[in-house]
Amino acid sequence: MKSAAQTTLLIAFCCCALLPAAFAATSQDVCYKSGDETVHSLLFTPPGKGPFPGIVVIQEYWGLNDWVKEQASKLADQGYAALAVDLYRGKVADTPDVAHELMRGLPEDRAARDLHAAVEYLKSSPNVKKDRIAAIGWCMGGGLALNLALSEPTLTAVVINYGHLSTDPAAIQKIHAAILGNFGGQDRGIPPEDVKKFEETLKKEGKQADIKIYPDAGHAFQNPNNKSGYRAEDTADAWQRTVNFLATTLKK
Repeated sequence: MKSAAQTTLLIAFCCCALLPAAFAATSQDVCYKSGDETVHSLLFTPPGKGPFPGIVVIQEYWGLNDWVKEQASKLADQGYAALAVDLYRGKVADTPDVAHELMRGLPEDRAARDLHAAVEYLKSSPNVKKDRIAAIGWCMGGGLALNLALSEPTLTAVVINYGHLSTDPAAIQKIHAAILGNFGGQDRGIPPEDVKKFEETLKKEGKQADIKIYPDAGHAFQNPNNKSGYRAEDTADAWQRTVNFLATTLKK
């Protein structure tokens, strides 16, 4: 039997492909322990002298591909140490079928362990502000970003882009991070009704939350590889919301 989170994870799909990207920020391969395993990830750092606020950047179901790396690079350009985590251990999908296989093959407990290890890696870095760490994810990664908020009370902020949600008040009470959410009104996997209930639960439990539903957008609307669903204007707005939110929560 799969847990409810695993089942929801399976339907949080992204209809995108791969696109080459150029990265402005400096990046380096880093590795750290996750239990008995070693995780290899990419750390993008801004120019200048730190320490910087840190962000755990969580992939879509395709894997750590160029689009996710580009998002990490853009975040580094905003002044953050952005750690793009490789949850698939070097594998990247090039078709939806392969992406689904990789996502289904990702153990929920291992993903949680890897992301906890990513937070600890940033905290251990002398170039990162230990009390200013956030997480951001898209699709599968958006759901995992929420999971991280539920399990990591030291997180300052979390950005959820059309990821799976929780409306359990007992779970929501565990969140200490400020939450920003960007969702599509036409998303069949994460319908607006669920998003509104999530927002209501957050606010009822006294959490800091800023949730927006883009009425004409579907799932994965921020990725230009999603040829039929990409929405440039909504993407630009969601990115600006993200930039403003992170600046307010991480740079104050």
